[in-house]
Amino acid sequence: MTTAPTPELRRVAPAVHDVRAFLAAPWSGATWRAVSQLVIGGVVMIVAATLVVALVSVDLSILLVFGLGIPTTVATLLAARPFARWERARLELQLGAQIDAPAYRVAERPGWWASWVAVLGDGRSWAHLAYPLVAGLVLCGSVVAGALGSVGLAALAYPAVASWQGVDLTSARLALAVGGGLVLLWAGAVLLQLLAAAQVRVGRALLGPSARQATADATLRAAVAEQRAEHLATTRTAAVGAADEERRRIERDLHDGAQQRLVALGVELGAARRNAASDPQAAAAALEHAHREVKETLAELRDLVRGIHPAVLTDRGLDAALSALAARSPVPVEVVVDDPPAVDATSGSAQAAAYFVVAEALTNAAKHASAQQVVVRADVVGDRLRVVIADDGVGGAAAGPGSGLEGLASRVAALDGTFDLDSPAGAGTRVTVEVPCAS
Repeated sequence: MTTAPTPELRRVAPAVHDVRAFLAAPWSGATWRAVSQLVIGGVVMIVAATLVVALVSVDLSILLVFGLGIPTTVATLLAARPFARWERARLELQLGAQIDAPAYRVAERPGWWASWVAVLGDGRSWAHLAYPLVAGLVLCGSVVAGALGSVGLAALAYPAVASWQGVDLTSARLALAVGGGLVLLWAGAVLLQLLAAAQVRVGRALLGPSARQATADATLRAAVAEQRAEHLATTRTAAVGAADEERRRIERDLHDGAQQRLVALGVELGAARRNAASDPQAAAAALEHAHREVKETLAELRDLVRGIHPAVLTDRGLDAALSALAARSPVPVEVVVDDPPAVDATSGSAQAAAYFVVAEALTNAAKHASAQQVVVRADVVGDRLRVVIADDGVGGAAAGPGSGLEGLASRVAALDGTFDLDSPAGAGTRVTVEVPCAS
């Protein structure tokens, strides 16, 4: 049974699992990245290994002779942590290997002695100290691989150099030089890639989280992902239900409102046409009534369309749309947008969710809260659009089943956002909504 190549082999050593990459190994980017890692990493490892040996020797000497080696050992272990961070960054920069930072042991109680014990008992810090020594052995193998490649290049160049110097080559020597050079060149390139992958594996083992910690992190991420999937499934179902309810509302509004007005308009126009010759005054009255019906129908359709998606939101952005809502509100509203371009640069779905939350909150403040003042604040925090609506009304609002606030909460949750309602009795209502800017 075959196993899939590890990420290190796939990225750092493609020649060992792909025929085309193997054929291109001598001039592959992966090979030259391995060469750069050998050159730079070799210098780093020589210096780091020398320092580790020297510092550990001094720490042990002081500890054995004077009994005072604990502070210097703690300092050495603490110094290994930034070195590990720099080495993780170097491996990512040179080989494209991303190694997660480990979680270090923390003191269980305050005090310098407890912090020293935590450092001394931290296995990851000791692993960082071991890294230069182990990685140095891998780099020694890389030197051998580089030497093989260099000898291969020299063998391939030998026939040309010999011909230039007037040396006669037999067919056997020519075949040996070319054949042996090709074999050594390919062997050195493939071995360099393999040892670069080994370097990454060593770095992952000694510079990253421990196996137990990595397993715990993976389990936690899986649990979070499962919980998130369940949450998204629930919110998507709620969003579909809300969309169906919204379509039924629009159908009722059209049937009971605009459609009936249009029927009445047709009747009035028919009466005007019949009475145009025999009773001009009745025809004029019918036309006047029809004109009023047209204006009322247009106003009703505008309100209906605004409830689906307001034109001002599309044409002028969320800042202007919130100002328009404030202007129509019977309760005085202060709109605060610290960075209008950033707010207007968020996605249309995020702006629409924020708009309808503000519209519903202002409606509730006017109808139920007995509020005297409402403040609406919109800003971008990180990668999320945040809108806060606060009034000074009677409070006591609740997003109960079937309420407008519950529908808005479902809409926000479907965008992977958060909806927070804070409405203590007698202390006003505060609605805070955050949605991803790219929803």
